Amino acid sequence: MPVVDLTDLPAATAPNTPWFGLDLGETTIGVAASDRSRMIASPLQTLKRRKFTLDAEQLFALMDEREASGLVIGLPANMDGSEGPRAQSARAFARNLERLRPVTVAFWDERLSTAGVERFLIEGLDLSRRRRAEVVDRTAAAWILQGALDRLRA
Repeated sequence: MPVVDLTDLPAATAPNTPWFGLDLGETTIGVAASDRSRMIASPLQTLKRRKFTLDAEQLFALMDEREASGLVIGLPANMDGSEGPRAQSARAFARNLERLRPVTVAFWDERLSTAGVERFLIEGLDLSRRRRAEVVDRTAAAWILQGALDRLRA
């Protein structure tokens, strides 16, 4: 699995295939998918984290089902741009996926993505706290993936 710069992701993946976006949390993994033209990201699912191999199997099954060819993983950098333990954990997740199956990965700076999504869900959709908890991770994954897709079109 090559980890590539975001700008190299289109050339490193099969054309007309969707990409997945991931928001890696400690207890859940938010998953989003793009359309085949890679214009729009949509929230897909929230996976409850268990053992890594089980999480990877679930993720690969979803990717196979949708014929996804690449991953955009949110990289939780610190506000000053440095990488702390959470960013190192995201990079380790990508390395561990490589050991199981080849997949092309790019990272996208996810600073404030969850806060932005929370604000949107409260102000824009007026969702209850319980309902927000159910959708925030997969919506954050869509936010991450959409940011990457928009950057590539800019």
